[in-house]
Formats: sequence, structure tokens, C-alpha cells
Amino acid sequence: MNFFTKYKKYFIGIGIVLAVYILYFHNIWAYKLMDVDETRYIDMARRMFYKKDFLTLYLNGEYFFEKPPLYFWLESLSFAIFRTVSEWSGRIPVSIQSLLAAVAVYFVSAKVVSKKFGLMAALILATGLEFIILSKVAMLDMLLTSCITISTFSGLMTFFAEEKHKKYFWWIFYIFSGLAVMAKGIPGFVVPFGVMFFCGLYTKQFKQFFKPIFFIPGIILFSAIVLPWHIVMFNLHDPLFFNEYIMKHHIARFLGSDVINRERPFYFYFLAVLWGFFPWIFSFFAMLFDKLKGVRYKSYDELSKTQKYITLNIIGAIFTFAFFTSSGTKLITYILPLYPFLAVILAGYWNDEKSTKSFKISCILLNFVLLLTGITAIFIGLFLPEQLYSDIKELQFLAIVPFLIAGLLAVIYLRKNDKTKLFAVYSILMIIMSGFGAHHFFNINYKFGQNDLMNFAEYAKNTQEPIVAFHCGRKYSLLYYSGQDKIKLIGPPDFEELTNVINKNSNIVITARNKELAEINKHINYKIILQGRRYSLIKPENT
Repeated sequence: MNFFTKYKKYFIGIGIVLAVYILYFHNIWAYKLMDVDETRYIDMARRMFYKKDFLTLYLNGEYFFEKPPLYFWLESLSFAIFRTVSEWSGRIPVSIQSLLAAVAVYFVSAKVVSKKFGLMAALILATGLEFIILSKVAMLDMLLTSCITISTFSGLMTFFAEEKHKKYFWWIFYIFSGLAVMAKGIPGFVVPFGVMFFCGLYTKQFKQFFKPIFFIPGIILFSAIVLPWHIVMFNLHDPLFFNEYIMKHHIARFLGSDVINRERPFYFYFLAVLWGFFPWIFSFFAMLFDKLKGVRYKSYDELSKTQKYITLNIIGAIFTFAFFTSSGTKLITYILPLYPFLAVILAGYWNDEKSTKSFKISCILLNFVLLLTGITAIFIGLFLPEQLYSDIKELQFLAIVPFLIAGLLAVIYLRKNDKTKLFAVYSILMIIMSGFGAHHFFNINYKFGQNDLMNFAEYAKNTQEPIVAFHCGRKYSLLYYSGQDKIKLIGPPDFEELTNVINKNSNIVITARNKELAEINKHINYKIILQGRRYSLIKPENT
């Protein structure tokens, strides 16, 4: 026992390193790229890396003006460092970005409040369900979230830092706001500056934002990051770049959903957070109930240092949620920048040693969910169809043992009123599921059609035959795994176009939905090369 006490710091350090590895890096090579976004973005980065064109983005042989290039630059850098283009080299930058967001939350929270508070906030963020999933998927949203988190939390730090240090946090704020713009455009500017604007109004410190030592170097840094690429692109591709990048994919997408057909109700993100913030959503509702009961307005000067910090995060959460909710286009991944603010707000509740009745009820409900999940997983084979059970069986063990153990331990620590160990149980459960369960989830998802397409793409790559996608949607796994520069996408069902493509080149293979094969047979003669669960690979027969 004395040995562990003597080297306590070393064991804590080893534990943190191990948790970080399991959370972010373990098994990120154990599953293929996911349609639509992973295959699309990694293929674009691959093209950039091999073609050495680091300015203009291309997708399937055409200009791609939806996004700025920072994500693709980082992917290319990863390919260069690891000397391979693969699933894991494409995901490593995203895993690092997730880690940086958690580190930013920890650093600022630890400086303002305490190390324990900072660790809780970082763990709540890192172990939230949506944050875990998107830390293992090669998409742009985590890069945007990481840049916004570092930017806004550096901005919040200016309210607490010594005067002589404030300029450094302001400069970091402008640098990472610029990088956020280069990650995903306008949201990278609006969220950090919007949060700081309303925080400045509340604290009545808005004027200090424009001190020359803060503002002038900040604007220069921001402009130096944002302007060069945009100016070059305007010169190279005007007016197409302006119409596509600015008008269509920023302004029109914010004002309406017609651009990408993603119309969602106003309450869409309320529902998203319910599952995306699991398992912490239970105690979050308890916190809201407890805090709103006796809520009263206090000026900034009336609050303690911890209360000030949490209040500024509340402002950040409200503004971020309102901004993405007001957008005409809503996707589940867009709300990711909200979670760092929620993590800090909830950390204040968990850091309080007092356990309220609402808190205990929320934990009872969560413990019930954990135990029910484990028990259900034991008997699930008795209720599901054989094929479906076969699909999900690889997750059964992980749905039984960790959930049952976590549920039982949580019941014990709740009875002992030990919030710290209770917090550790929930965190460790999510860390285990992240490192050892996520790849199973993705592999199961692929069984419902994407495995077919990846196998077909590999066939086309081996036979060197052009592959055509007939009414398969934007399944870019065909593009990435076939290694072709461009594939023909036909759909919705246009048999005349399919016939024309075949007449021009009969030496092609075609992916098609199994349920449409009978209809296709009325228009063309074909033979089935490979047949999958949802799709088939067919080839025109010579006539």
C-alpha cells in the first residue's frame, strides 16, 4: 500500500495515458470508412495528397466548394507522416482534435476552478456518446468543435487571467477562430465571436475587447489565417466559387434546407442532445430541476469565481444551441460544439459534494438503464430474428458484462453517497465502450448494405473495370475502395441513361439494389457477378 501511495502521481499519469489511448486511438483501424462522409472526405484528401493540389478541392472528378481546406490539409499531413493512406491514418487527426478539445476544457477549468473540476469537465465531454462516436469518424465537425472549443475557452480565460497574460489568450482566441473558419466556414466565426459578445455584455467588460494590444494583433492573426486561401480561390474560380461557397453552402444552407434537403423541426437538437449526451443527460436534467427551483438573477459581480465561470459557459451553451437551431439546415453532427459548454456546466453539479434528491433519482434511473441493458443482452437471442441476432451478436458480450458490472457498482456507490466513485464508474464504462465497442457498432452498421458496396469496389479495383452506381445514392465507398478517380452515379432510376452508358462502354460493372433487379431486367440483359444482402454487382451481357 505504501508503494502505491509513494508513486501515486505516476500511477495517475499512467492511468490518464491509458484512458486517453483507449478513448481516442484504440481500434480506430478495425473498421472501414463509413458512407457518406468518411469515404467522401478521405477520398478528397487522398486526391489532394497524391495530386499535390492543396488549394482546390475535388469530389468524384468535380469541383467541391462546400468546405474550406484545413481538414484536408491535416489529413494530407497525416498521410505524409505515416506514409500511408488508410482508415487509421485518416482517423488519427480527428482523434487528436477530440483530445485537444478535452485538454482545452481541462486546462481552463483547472486554472479557473480546480484540477478536480477540470478533470470532471474534460471526462464528461470526452465520454458523452455523440462525442465518442464522432471522435472515431473522419469528418469535419470534430475539427470545427476543437477549434471553437480552444477559441472560446481561451476567450473565457480572459475574464480570469492576470492582466499581463490576457493578451496571449486573446491572440489564441483569434488564431483558433481563424482556424475554425478554415475548418468549416461561417460557423467558425459566428460561434466564438457570438459567445464572447454576449459574455462581454453580461460582464460589462465589452470595451476591453477592443484594447489595441488585444484587438489589432488579433485581427491581423485572424486575417492572416483566413484571407489568403479565400482570396486565391476567388481569383482562380470567380464567380463559381462565390456562388457555390458563399451563396449556396453558407448563406442558402443557413436560411433554408433546400440545398441538401435536410429540413428538420425546431426541436431537432433537443432530441439530439437526449442521446448525444448519454450517460450524463440524466444528471443534467436533475441539475436543471435543482437549479431552476430557486433561480434568481445575479449580476456578474455578485457571483463567486466558480459561479462566474459556469455562468459564462451557460451563455456559451445558449448562444451555440440557438445558432444551430435557427439554421434552416440541421444535421445531427452540427450540434457538437455545444457539448464542451454543457460539460463544464454539469461538472459544477458533480463537483458539489452534496447529493440532492433529484441527483439520486437521476442516478437510479441511469443505473436501471445500465442493468436493464445488460440483462436484456443476455436473452436478446430469444426474441430477435436469427439473421438480425447474427448481425449484432458480436456486441452481446460488451452489452452484458460492462453494463452489469457498472450498474451494480453504481448502485453500491450511490447507496454510500460516494459521488466521486459514482462518477468514475460512469466514465470508465464509456471509456471501455469507446475503445472496445465502437468498432463493433460500425462493423454491424456496414452489414446492412455498405459491406456489399465495399466488396463490389474491391472487385472493380482488382479487375480494372469502371464501376457505375445505379440508384445507390451518394455511396462514396465505391469511389474510395475502387481507387478510381471518378464513378458514374445514376439515379433516381433512369434506365435511358443507364442504357446510354452501357452502349458507350459495355466493359463496366454496375451496382444496383436487389429489389430493382427485376425492373432492370426489362431494360438490359445482365449477369450477376456478386450478390450481397442489399445490393448486387451486375455486368451487361454482350448482345
